[in-house]
Amino acid sequence: MKTDLNRTARFLSLLLILLPLASHAQDSLLTYEHADRAPAESELLKWHEVFTYEVRYSLFKLGEVKVETMGDTLYNGNRAQYLRTIITSNPGIPFVGKEENHYNTIFTQTDSLPHSLVYWTDNVDDEEYDDTRYIYDYEAGQVYMREKETRDTLAIEEPASSGQLIFHLGRLFAGTENDFTIPIYLNLEKGYISVDNTMKKEMRKYKAFDEPVVTYYGEGESTIDGPFGFRGDFKSWYLADDLRVPLEAHVKVWLGNVRIKLIDYKKELRE
Repeated sequence: MKTDLNRTARFLSLLLILLPLASHAQDSLLTYEHADRAPAESELLKWHEVFTYEVRYSLFKLGEVKVETMGDTLYNGNRAQYLRTIITSNPGIPFVGKEENHYNTIFTQTDSLPHSLVYWTDNVDDEEYDDTRYIYDYEAGQVYMREKETRDTLAIEEPASSGQLIFHLGRLFAGTENDFTIPIYLNLEKGYISVDNTMKKEMRKYKAFDEPVVTYYGEGESTIDGPFGFRGDFKSWYLADDLRVPLEAHVKVWLGNVRIKLIDYKKELRE
């Protein structure tokens, strides 16, 4: 049973890469003054945002993903940004029960793309904190990796990430024809995620908004080996607004298609 719990938690965390309340967001949260272009990094960092997603397979709800842009922090005495994700499983899933896992990334903006500085996870329901940690040492050119008691080191390739940063990075390119590929360090291995962006628009409906919204469509491929056979193509949708809010992702696993959809969105300007 413990194996099933770990597989489910890792499965939900991997879904997050492709891209994580009860009250619904209002359309007044959406802004379109500069919707004709993708946002700059500085524009995203102005906002404190909270996103809540529902993860479903067919008629079954697997769990929820809550992503929060926590804002400024310090890492080794330097200013950085903190991105946090909380994943909870649906306790009604047989042989799984309640799972709560936290995923944390501290990252910085360089002259090119944002880079991860450190990534760690907390298995809250099992009270196993800091059970995974990846440290990105750009001066040494190494990624120092630890999964529980197992450690390894790999040569770094920029812009390095453990996957969570794709949530932030994808917004900088959504709604353009600019494609990108980034290295991902996960499960003590290195893989890649390639994203093909388009300017294709379509109307889609989400619980987070009162009316259908205009979205940008994109697709890509992952070489990351994941539980349940996930490795390959995925689809994604972003809101066609100033901030390119991540709305939805579809991925294929061995049992079929899994969908992640936004059910709540909150934002406020940082002080």
